[in-house]
Amino acid sequence: MAKNYDDLSKKIAVCVGGAENVNSVFHCATRLRFKVKDSKKVDKKRLEQLEGVISVIESGGQIQVVIGTHVGEVYSAILNNTDIKGQAEGQADTSGGEKKNLVNTFMETISGIFAPILAAMCGAGMLKGILILCTTLGWLSADMGTYRILYAAADGVFYFLPVFLAVTAARKFGASEFISVAIAAALLYPDMTGAFSNGDVLTFCKIPVVLVNYTSSVIPIIISVYVFSKLEKFLKKVLPDMVKNFMVPLLSLVIMVPATYLVIGPIADNAGKLLASGYTGLVSLSPVVAGFVLGLFWPVVVMFGLHWGFAPIVMNNIAQYGRDTLFTITGPNNMAQAGATLGVFLKTKNKELKSLSGSAAISAVLAGITEPAIYGITLKYKKPFYIGMVFSGIAGAIVAACGAGAPTLLSTSILTLPGYIGKGFAGFCIACAIAYFGSAIVTFLFGFSDDMILDNTPEEAEAPESKDEELVAPVNGTMIPLSDVKDDAFSSELLGKGFAMIPADGKVCAPCDGVISAVYETGHAVGITTANGAEILIHIGMDTVSLNGKGFLTKVEVGQAVKTGELLVDVDLDVIKEAGLDTVIPVVVANSDAYEQIKPMQMGEKKAGEAVLCCISK
Repeated sequence: MAKNYDDLSKKIAVCVGGAENVNSVFHCATRLRFKVKDSKKVDKKRLEQLEGVISVIESGGQIQVVIGTHVGEVYSAILNNTDIKGQAEGQADTSGGEKKNLVNTFMETISGIFAPILAAMCGAGMLKGILILCTTLGWLSADMGTYRILYAAADGVFYFLPVFLAVTAARKFGASEFISVAIAAALLYPDMTGAFSNGDVLTFCKIPVVLVNYTSSVIPIIISVYVFSKLEKFLKKVLPDMVKNFMVPLLSLVIMVPATYLVIGPIADNAGKLLASGYTGLVSLSPVVAGFVLGLFWPVVVMFGLHWGFAPIVMNNIAQYGRDTLFTITGPNNMAQAGATLGVFLKTKNKELKSLSGSAAISAVLAGITEPAIYGITLKYKKPFYIGMVFSGIAGAIVAACGAGAPTLLSTSILTLPGYIGKGFAGFCIACAIAYFGSAIVTFLFGFSDDMILDNTPEEAEAPESKDEELVAPVNGTMIPLSDVKDDAFSSELLGKGFAMIPADGKVCAPCDGVISAVYETGHAVGITTANGAEILIHIGMDTVSLNGKGFLTKVEVGQAVKTGELLVDVDLDVIKEAGLDTVIPVVVANSDAYEQIKPMQMGEKKAGEAVLCCISK
């Protein structure tokens, strides 16, 4: 029976700041990748504590929530249960948010373009590996119908890769998907691919055309769709509404297809060749050193979720040379992390850790999914992670020295090993075995002990006991019970127990000492967490979010320490009243369940700073 992720999806949405803080979300093989407007509004600590979340990373301009192999189901639950938009719906990021550096922008762009098609690419890659094994063992031959049909299934994704990338790039850059696909289709049109194969000489309006092989290419279509996205916006801006429907696609095709054949394609092709030759040149200078360095640092690249940003280099290597060595050199890292996790599994006597490490080790070695192993086990206990890094480097040096490669994009696992059959295959298998068994043995002997479990849970071991809390009136006015608030969420105590104030002025102050945990853009609500763990929410007015900040002047920011009575928000109550809204200010203890009793004092007129509520600990 399929697990229900509705509750997890809703909690994740709250922790990332709600739908209003998310431009879009997409996912790769193991993690959700959120593009947020303000990363300060993301509650990373609470997010990491959710059951079902392995880790949270801020990298590549994204908030990456590592889920594991069932990430697709969680992603679907988020789209179904929240107002957060997926990449396909969100289109380009036009939020105008904080500026990112060039590396972050590049990695975010590449991840956004490749992530949606990784499942199809990995599946096709594994099928290619199986076919290689079948032909090597003589079970199938290239002229058999069975082989040809299955090879079409395996190679079709890569042959028509520009079409797939046209769709995802269009979503990323905010361009028309079908016009983008039409541009890609023109690059793969049989007559033009035949002209390239035959060495035909073509001109366009007497301008010589440099023919390029666009099958399996990556860079030309991405650049072409990016340029098209700018052209499309310009055409929609300048053309009259009555002709836009047919003139925009007409002019787009008339301009972009020739531009790609004449300019973008040849330049991108030369850039790709330069990139491929530069990579192979570096590796050829000293294969062992280059392989060791790549293998050593690859776990860190995976840790930050940047590994798929290298996919264009891999696909470009395959297009230029018919095989790739980059993901082959770094492939044994999967085995190293799996081995280190196996070492923890064999050594620990803790039942919970044994169960977790066992499943993570199996996932890594069988499917090549290492995030559960890295975030759940090796990185948590540090030494196993470092041991895996060293053996990943050793294996990378061996793979580079023997010149192993793969004819397609693969994630290294036991199941995908047949995909590496060819030059250096024996060396690659030896490297994987060394990475796996070496990491397992060294971790078992020197890299882990159950004593580390306590060392790595300081928050649980040192968590403070709950203590009584006292809140004061945040504003001058009349104190009333929550049940009198004309809002079901507050009056029914759904959001927590507490009290409410009918304010006499707009100076809203802190009802307790603590740290600001949330400040809404509109200024209508502030969250405070006390040193003892009480989570206090001050909500200024009912439905005041509709004012979009008008009349609210926020004096604090998230992470700021505040003292009782310190000014939080300066509110113009007349603005709220003129909008026909209620000025009442509910103050609730969001984690009321942590207390034995939430006891308001006598209702009536109160001065700011006067004690009004007592939270009695269990």
